[in-house]
Amino acid sequence: MSVADRIFLALLCFVPATVVAAWLHAGTWVFVLAALALIPLARWIGTATEAVARHLGPGLGGLLNATFGNAAELIVAITALNAGQTAVVKASITGSILGNLLFVFGATVLTAGLREPRPRFNATAALSSSALMYLAVVGLVVPDLFHATLGAKVTHLMRPLSLLVSVILVVLYGLSLLFSLRTHTQLFAAEDPLEAELESEGSAAAPPWSIGRGLTVLLVSTAATVLVSELLVGSLETVIQGWGLTPTFVGVIVIAVVGNAAEHSTAVLMALEGQLEVGLAICFESSKQIALLVAPLLVFLSGLLGHPITLEFSHLEVLSLALAVGATALVTLDGETHWLEGAMLIGVYAILALVFFFVP
Repeated sequence: MSVADRIFLALLCFVPATVVAAWLHAGTWVFVLAALALIPLARWIGTATEAVARHLGPGLGGLLNATFGNAAELIVAITALNAGQTAVVKASITGSILGNLLFVFGATVLTAGLREPRPRFNATAALSSSALMYLAVVGLVVPDLFHATLGAKVTHLMRPLSLLVSVILVVLYGLSLLFSLRTHTQLFAAEDPLEAELESEGSAAAPPWSIGRGLTVLLVSTAATVLVSELLVGSLETVIQGWGLTPTFVGVIVIAVVGNAAEHSTAVLMALEGQLEVGLAICFESSKQIALLVAPLLVFLSGLLGHPITLEFSHLEVLSLALAVGATALVTLDGETHWLEGAMLIGVYAILALVFFFVP
């Protein structure tokens, strides 16, 4: 067991601590402990998914990894939707994409740049992911432009429009899986032989569990995530009122960071070990999955849960997404980077975080 795995195993102590805090009606402490508990739970869901995927082969294994890549965040979002916290849910979608494309991508590049002067990566794969993210952001931007352009007379059309756009986004997600896992797998291979060897070693680092053990860990981790998510969402109002935060800031920054913390740490650790390709793949795949799968699923499920949402985001969120995709595309153009580009991406994220903090 690696040092990182030992740390995430130790962090599981926050799960019973959250339950105890909720039993004692500890208020904001429930939110803090639940947020900390979600970090190791997300990690173990990912680890168990990788262990099961090893037994299913590259096709089904890749599909399983893609499906459960953001399971923890999806569970939190569904729980919040069920509680009627629609503003937090929509903000968490924006925050997850911004966090992956700016903060995590920036931290990964910064780490790799400190390790070597000009680390290289597969520009073709990165630009392909950037192009797909552009299309995904179009799906999230157009509903807002439609409403802003035509005004209140089309308000009643926003839900049907969002459902139809969601169908298109899911289809695009399926096509992207077909592209990367079947028809054009060679585009996503590391260009440098040494990097290819490191990447293969990294993929083989999944625990050698039996499929039964992997499924057991996956089910237990998922069940614990559902419980902790319920407690986290139940304490949201107390935190928002007690700390003077807005639902938008909580969703864009707090929930998004907590839900993706395990993936964030993995991407940076991969860069630290010289596996920049793997780290960048984590950033892009997580962002793509949020925009093309998680967001549409939440639109579909929201109607069933009695709190329907649309794909209409605020002007600030829309502009932030456009800036994030543009910044990512600029960095990935030449297939090499350096630590300053990583620092600049983190700086852009920090500026946007400050703006969302001051949103009334």
